[in-house]
Amino acid sequence: MSILRALGAGPLTTRQLAEALPDIPQATLYRHIALLHEVQVLTIASERPVRGTIERTYALGSDTILSAHDLAGASKEDHFRFFATFVAGLMAEYGQYLERPSVDLERDLVGYQEHVLNLTDDELAQMIGELGAVIRSRLKQPPAAGRRPRLFATITMPADRIRRKKP
Repeated sequence: MSILRALGAGPLTTRQLAEALPDIPQATLYRHIALLHEVQVLTIASERPVRGTIERTYALGSDTILSAHDLAGASKEDHFRFFATFVAGLMAEYGQYLERPSVDLERDLVGYQEHVLNLTDDELAQMIGELGAVIRSRLKQPPAAGRRPRLFATITMPADRIRRKKP
C-alpha cells in the first residue's frame, strides 16, 4: 500500500522509493516491488545504466483501455491483475488527496461507500444505463472557473458474501 501511495505522485526509482519509505526494510521493499511488477500492478517506466547496474523507474500499471476482445480472452489471473491495477490507481489518487496541505472530506465532497442492491439483471442493466447517461452528460463539460476535475469510479459485482448472511 505504501509503495502504491508513493507512486501516486508519479514514477520513482527504487532508490527514491527507499528514501520515501524509510520505515520499510530495503529487502522487503525490493521484494514487494518485484511482486507488484510481476503481477503487472507496476510497470517499468524507464531504465538507465548506473555504475554497472540498471536503475529502473517504476510507475503504476498501464492506463491502457482494454477492449471487449481483450477481456473475453483474459484468464482469471488477468482479470484479477486488471482489477488490482484499477484499485491501485484509485488508492494512489486517494493517497495524493490525503497529502494535500488541507484535507476536508466534507468540504471536498470526498466519499466512498458500498451499497448492496437487490436487483434483477434487467434492473441492474437499466440502472447502469441511467448512471452512464448521467456521467456521459457531465463528461462534455469543459474546464471552467469553479470546476475541479473529480474522479468518479464504479465497481459492480455480485455480493456473494452478503447474500450468505441470514436476514
